[in-house]
Amino acid sequence: MGNTIRATIAFIPSKKCQKFLIGDLEEMPLDKMVDVSGSQLRRFPVQICSFTRLVKLYLSDNKLRNLPQELKQLQSLQILALDFNGFRELPIVVCSLKQLSILYLGNNRLHTLPSELSLLKELKTLWIETNYFSDFPDVICELRSLKTLHVGYNQLRCLPKGLNRLEDLSSIWLSGNLFSEFPEVLLEMHFLDVIDVDRNRIRRFPSLAHLKGLKLVIYDHNPCVNAPAVAEGVRRVGRWATNTEEIKEENNKQRAGEPLTETKEPQIESQIEPDQDATF
Repeated sequence: MGNTIRATIAFIPSKKCQKFLIGDLEEMPLDKMVDVSGSQLRRFPVQICSFTRLVKLYLSDNKLRNLPQELKQLQSLQILALDFNGFRELPIVVCSLKQLSILYLGNNRLHTLPSELSLLKELKTLWIETNYFSDFPDVICELRSLKTLHVGYNQLRCLPKGLNRLEDLSSIWLSGNLFSEFPEVLLEMHFLDVIDVDRNRIRRFPSLAHLKGLKLVIYDHNPCVNAPAVAEGVRRVGRWATNTEEIKEENNKQRAGEPLTETKEPQIESQIEPDQDATF
């Protein structure tokens, strides 16, 4: 009943109703953080924009579709969570927040990103999972400080060659897309620590043994006929990943260019989910 009442009140633009939804936001919080997630908001609480020293703003799980121009007053903002809303386009005003380090945009209705996103020179973590991207947004290739990229559960089939310009990128999460082949550009990205291609349509994996920085590869739930060869010490999550002798045999075959073993019954079914709490 509580959520039903909140959803009804959200349609009423009075200050009293807004206060019921978000509580008392009269003064700048001491921790420089505002969290109004799950408040059934349909309008952004403009009074938040008066907190010009705000560092963290969580607006997750509301019903927002746009943001006011006043948001640009929050030039100290470093973390912005807009996931689980109704955005069809990323409001351009977000791109004016030059200190942003972490941006959550997952579970919206986005299918493109504006070119102005490249203005976020400090952005290190970007989540755009569970949206409507069928083409990888090229503007992401301009985010040179990016370290972590989550683009799972979209409709991607390939990655652009320009992605290898992101030399600070350490982890890329691509689960739940439509890749039928392992993205070729990733074979050039020696600086990657984590590659997740879980739940795609990849039938054959190339050797990843030359990626010396790799620590973890997740390839489970693909219709693959082989496990990817990896360097010593790299953890794999997927079919045959725990069978040491078979791993050595497959690795040797891939290095020698010999035919790979045909499909076998999986030894283990396991999955690692990306850490939902990004380190800041």
